[in-house]
Amino acid sequence: MPVKAIIYDLDNTIFPVSSIGDKLFGPLFDLIAQSGQHNDRMGDIRYAIMRTPFRIVAQRHNFSDELTQKAIELQDIIEYTGEILPFEDYPETRNIPGERFLVTTGFKTMQLSKIRQLGITADFKEVHVVNPVESSKKEVFADILKRYDYKPEEVLVIGDDPESEIAAAKELNIPTVLYDKTSTFSKDEADYTIDHFSALKDIYLNS
Repeated sequence: MPVKAIIYDLDNTIFPVSSIGDKLFGPLFDLIAQSGQHNDRMGDIRYAIMRTPFRIVAQRHNFSDELTQKAIELQDIIEYTGEILPFEDYPETRNIPGERFLVTTGFKTMQLSKIRQLGITADFKEVHVVNPVESSKKEVFADILKRYDYKPEEVLVIGDDPESEIAAAKELNIPTVLYDKTSTFSKDEADYTIDHFSALKDIYLNS
């Protein structure tokens, strides 16, 4: 059955968060380091914050309730205003037919500012910023399927995180594409694994 739509993740799928991480999260890193209310592996914490939803990072690194709340309040108001460049292969996505959706988890002001600075809003039929307290990627994916009358096999979900968008898509039987730019994961984490968007067109056409 031909694919009609692709749902993309944002962070580390369309652009590398590490390219803006120190500037974007500088105040947050300072807050965490100065608090002492964690397990002290700041290098691990910095890496995780650039790849994983914050609440999961807070749980895994034993942040205190006070630190978690202060960090959430800080991130609620962070807005990025600097230049952001997508991965060099991102323009390949514009050569693939069908509808495109962007679904990202995070703090709304922060995520929308990244999308704005990337200049990619017009590339997508819809943009969704998922507040994990109120919803989930799985619920957003399911809503897209329902509203557009897509069958799961008519959609692809592409992202960099096996525990987030890839897991959510699997629960809905949506075919998955892991964008593994740095060969971090095993090939069995998703239905397909790519490290360059040029490979996505073949998957789209042959699915």
